[in-house]
Amino acid sequence: MDTAGRPDRRTLLAGGLAGATIMLASCSSTRTAPTAKSLSPEARPTSPATALARLVEGNKRWVSGDLRHPDRDPDRRQLVAQEQEPFGAILSCIDSRVPPELLFDTGLGDLYVMRTGGTAAGPVVTGSVEYGPMTSGTPLVVVLGHQRCGAVKAAYGALQDGKRLPGNLQAIARALRPAYQQAVREGGTDPVETMARAQVKLTAKALRSNDDLAPLVAKGALAVVGSYYSLDTGKVEVLDGAPS
Repeated sequence: MDTAGRPDRRTLLAGGLAGATIMLASCSSTRTAPTAKSLSPEARPTSPATALARLVEGNKRWVSGDLRHPDRDPDRRQLVAQEQEPFGAILSCIDSRVPPELLFDTGLGDLYVMRTGGTAAGPVVTGSVEYGPMTSGTPLVVVLGHQRCGAVKAAYGALQDGKRLPGNLQAIARALRPAYQQAVREGGTDPVETMARAQVKLTAKALRSNDDLAPLVAKGALAVVGSYYSLDTGKVEVLDGAPS
């Protein structure tokens, strides 16, 4: 076969690599550093009402399936790597079906999230909830209970039968006793659901009135909202504490 006048294969490879290098250099030289404005089209909510509205809108997208998945990319990760300013703090149950970041359609750096069985709260959990409002001006705390809560069901059964739950699960039952007592007083066809809703309201009330958060609530810088998630529909219902 006649190869006269045809370039050597190694020459072609070298030329191709050189061209690719030039193209990569060109792309990297024109890329700009990420900015908060370009990566977060919506400004961070700074009031309790606007923060709650952001969560409500996100939950509507979750219910409809029209998700935006905001603030979930490497650029966002880089943007918040050195500093964070979450606009909400969520105290929810550990249940695998109730991930706050998903059901509110939020992203990296948007929420502080604390999760305990049945939203049980003790000193460490309360301190964790206080962290955002007291250190970075987070304007909203949401206590999020949910339908068919296994922790509440177990605690209800143990307290009703006077039996001890195994291990440290008994601490959850103790923490949920006031909600159990309220559910017994109220009665109804589904006492476990009554107890779960009572637990949300009692926890939210305790946070709203504690020594450190109460002054922020009183001056309107913070709202503590009790809410309830439906596993069937995906909708979050506000029970109490919504800012005006």
